[in-house]
Amino acid sequence: MTQPMMTLNDGQEMPQLGTGIWQIDDAKTPEVVTQALKTGYRLIDGAAAYKNERGMGEGIRASGVPRDQIFVTSKLWNDAQGYDQALRAFDQTMTRTGLEKLDLFLIHWPLPRLDAYVDTWKALIRLREEGRVTSIGVANFHEDHLQRLIDETGVTPALNQIELHPSLAQAKMRAVNKRLGIVTQSWTPLGRGDSFDAPAVTQIAERLDRSPAQVILRWHIQHGLSVIPKSEHADRLAQNFAALEFELSADDMAALDRLDNNHRTGPDPDEFDYREPL
Repeated sequence: MTQPMMTLNDGQEMPQLGTGIWQIDDAKTPEVVTQALKTGYRLIDGAAAYKNERGMGEGIRASGVPRDQIFVTSKLWNDAQGYDQALRAFDQTMTRTGLEKLDLFLIHWPLPRLDAYVDTWKALIRLREEGRVTSIGVANFHEDHLQRLIDETGVTPALNQIELHPSLAQAKMRAVNKRLGIVTQSWTPLGRGDSFDAPAVTQIAERLDRSPAQVILRWHIQHGLSVIPKSEHADRLAQNFAALEFELSADDMAALDRLDNNHRTGPDPDEFDYREPL
């Protein structure tokens, strides 16, 4: 199955569909990553906060898939914001993964009250200039956070990973990212299942002989979003990947769009300030 690719604003290509490894035990992560890569995924989304970067690197090496065919993301945790701290934290991420280079490194949260994300961003710019990471981006950034990064450094993030699913469709942030030339990537793309029983989802799923999860993932894909559903089960990984096999009609897309009720399952980035050490 051909993987659809997205071109980032720095010219790097990234698979549109990937898989995340949040809440997967480090000991099990190698098996999950290897299975994902065997299924056909070529984008693996990790983070220091997930405490399984070691397993992610091990799974990549064990898979037999050439490293240059795998797009690997990790993220800087909140306790490491600031210029020097971010550089040290990146070194620790690379030690844990055992990889020579990352494809994408993100600031995990803006923490606006800490007011360190610009200095943190300058550290990521340095890492990119040194060739230690190919692309740099952010997660959970709002328009004012993004604009400040751009205004103060002249460097636009390649990607902004935000909570996004049918009940939190994020139309405003998607438009902001698009205007700025930033790829939108959806985390918790299935909304923890909160739309699975919605009539719009179940009716489309029954008509197309697909699962509710597949219908929702296809909605992300057809909106031009990068999407990173997580599963540690081989059959679910395969089902999620099969979202590439079918299409939704314009009416289907509109019906799913109408499920938006601004329901957030995770923290509000303007308020979230958790920065306990890992």
